[in-house]
Amino acid sequence: MAESSRFIYGFHAVLGRLRRDPESVFELFVSGVRHDVRAREVHGLAEQLGVKITRADNERLDALVGTRRHQGVLARVDARQRIIVLDDVLDSLSSLSEPALLLVLDGVQDPHNLGACLRVADAVGAHAVIAPKDRAASLNATAIKVASGAADAIPYITVTNLARAMDQMKKAGIWIVGAAEEAEKSLFEVDQRGPIAWALGAEGNGLRRLTRARCDELARIPMRGSVESLNVSVASGVCLFETFRQRSAQIELRG
Repeated sequence: MAESSRFIYGFHAVLGRLRRDPESVFELFVSGVRHDVRAREVHGLAEQLGVKITRADNERLDALVGTRRHQGVLARVDARQRIIVLDDVLDSLSSLSEPALLLVLDGVQDPHNLGACLRVADAVGAHAVIAPKDRAASLNATAIKVASGAADAIPYITVTNLARAMDQMKKAGIWIVGAAEEAEKSLFEVDQRGPIAWALGAEGNGLRRLTRARCDELARIPMRGSVESLNVSVASGVCLFETFRQRSAQIELRG
C-alpha cells in the first residue's frame, strides 16, 4: 500500500466516504461471502462512481486492517485529510432518505471526550459533529484512537463562529435542542423525529450564552441519583439514543 493511502472499514465509514468524498477512495474491498442488501448498496455505489472493486476472502480482509471488525467491507483511501466545511454537510443533507441528525459540541477540550462523542454519534448514525475552532479538542491521535474507527465514519467540522454556524443549520431546516440541566422540559418530551441537532457543552460549564441563545429549545436529562451532571460523552449518548429511539418507534408504527 502506498504511503499516501490507508484503510478504513465498516459499512458506515465506507459509505460515508463514498458519498462525501468519492475521489479520495482508491479501491473497495468486499468480502466474497457478503451478498446482502448492505453489501449490494456499497458495491453498487462504488460501481456507479467508477471505484475499483476487489472481491476478497475474510482472511485477506483481516490481514489488511488487523481486525475482524470490518463487516466484510473496507476501502483504501487517500491518507491526506480533506477539509470538510459545514456547507458540504448541509448541502448533502438534502439527498438523505432520513432526517438529519447532528451533534454540536461547545467547549469540549478533552480529546478523550471528543473521541467518545464521535463514537456515540457514529453508533446512532449521526451525520456530523460540529465544534468551534477555539476552546475545542482537535482530532488528534488520542481522539482518533478513542473513537475506534468513528473518526473515519463521521465528519468532525470545526467552525470559526459557532453561533453563526448554528444559524446556518436553522436556515437549513434543522431544529436545535440544547442540553441544559435547568431546562423545564425533559428530553423525553421533545419531538425528535424531524431534522435535529443536539447541542451540548462541557461538563461543569455547560453551553455558553451565545450557543444557548441560538437553540430552538432546551431539554434536560432527568437525574435521580446524587450526581449533578454527566460526562459530555455519556450525555451525548443519552440524547442521541433518545432521538434514535423515537425515530425507530416511528418506523415501526409505519410498518
